[in-house]
Amino acid sequence: MSTKPTPRLILETLLPHLKVAAAYARFLQPKIAALPAKESGDNFFAAALTDADLAIQNLVEVVLLGTFPEIRFYGEEYESSGNTKYFRAVELGSTDDYLVTLDPIDGTKFYMDGHSNYQIILSILNTDDFEAVLAISPAQNIYDYALRDQGAFQGTLEMDLDNCKPLRVTSSKPHVLLGWGMSSIAPALEGQYQVIDVVTDYSSDRQIPNLNGILSGDLSGAVIKSGKFIDGAALAFLAREAGCIVTTLDGSTLPPLHTCKEYSRSGLIVATSKEIHQHLLQATQNSFV
Repeated sequence: MSTKPTPRLILETLLPHLKVAAAYARFLQPKIAALPAKESGDNFFAAALTDADLAIQNLVEVVLLGTFPEIRFYGEEYESSGNTKYFRAVELGSTDDYLVTLDPIDGTKFYMDGHSNYQIILSILNTDDFEAVLAISPAQNIYDYALRDQGAFQGTLEMDLDNCKPLRVTSSKPHVLLGWGMSSIAPALEGQYQVIDVVTDYSSDRQIPNLNGILSGDLSGAVIKSGKFIDGAALAFLAREAGCIVTTLDGSTLPPLHTCKEYSRSGLIVATSKEIHQHLLQATQNSFV
């Protein structure tokens, strides 16, 4: 098989295996036992590491190495995986030398606490921007995917890519999500929106929207301090292809990926309309003057 497959071919090849991973994640969720934390710090979402993270990444790595052995690959659990050393590279390449990334369980804390809005996120990155993102929601039996400048699509896990329906965000609840480090924006938004701050509002007993709530209509906007290539930036790409507005915290267009540091884009504003984007932008600017 070609060593330079198209983004769509990569998605088509991996989708059946990702569906198996989704079934595995769904089966394991009520049985999950946490492994030792990956890192210390206040962000308990990042600190959670589970058997599912490692197992799903290993599955994807085996498929990639067996099918596209020259592909670049960066998975969230690269430090723990025995397969990392077999990939040609884990960094961004030159133009059209794609980097595949994986967040095996996005929202690990949600997953461990039994919530349904965790995802498996696979992305294909070029040197300047995302080429494709596929995000599976195992507990909801759906997945979303987008190809660069071709729009976003949604389907059930029984569907292949061709049978998915176009996904266009046209309406949403007046809820705004604030990521870690964004609590200071809340006062400027209260009254206009129901503000959901992950720092203060997360509950193991009551599910709150994750960033993927933009696609489901549960959120009309979100402000996050940084968007990792494997999760936040990937979901922002999906949202953009579904018709949302995505900018940096100062309202600028997103910088090329190769200019970003540590596999992460700087702060992001994601909004379902121009009006909401302006509200979020103004609140952000006023809070960080």
